[in-house]
Amino acid sequence: MQGFELLGVLFLVGMAVMSSRSSAGELKVGDMAPDFKLPGSDGKTYNLADFRGKEAVVLAWFPKAFTPGCTAQCKAFAQGGTKLRKYQVAYFTASIDPPEKNADFAKSVEADYPILSDADCKVAMAYGVSSGEGKAASRWTFYIGLDGKILYIDKKVNTATHADDVAMKLKELGVAEKK
Repeated sequence: MQGFELLGVLFLVGMAVMSSRSSAGELKVGDMAPDFKLPGSDGKTYNLADFRGKEAVVLAWFPKAFTPGCTAQCKAFAQGGTKLRKYQVAYFTASIDPPEKNADFAKSVEADYPILSDADCKVAMAYGVSSGEGKAASRWTFYIGLDGKILYIDKKVNTATHADDVAMKLKELGVAEKK
């Protein structure tokens, strides 16, 4: 019986170590946002560092293009763009879909903003929204301040009201309105 008890204790210790390792790397408010350089649905490449000191950034990850929830989320961003453009913010949705698929998706949802593609999952892994297995990204939205630090992470996105929710959060976070 002692051997089984020892195995049980070792198992629990091992699980605790693994758990602390996985949560130690999770991004949190106040951390520097991982830099990215990603192609957009508009044919341009976007680099987070280019916005530092100029505009806040909203990076809204979605799982897969052309799925019902992702379509609702990206359409909400397109339809609510006037509310978002009131603020000094660059805003993007992003997925691990290839650039060509996101370009087609952007047309289908009439996106007036760039949808970013992270086909190799490197940025998604850095943000903790993907394990890198290429299945899908988590639906999380990151609010990044002028200094490049994470202001807020929304892990409970409402796809239908996402643009309204983002606009309210930008106001709550004190992101400046455009003059």
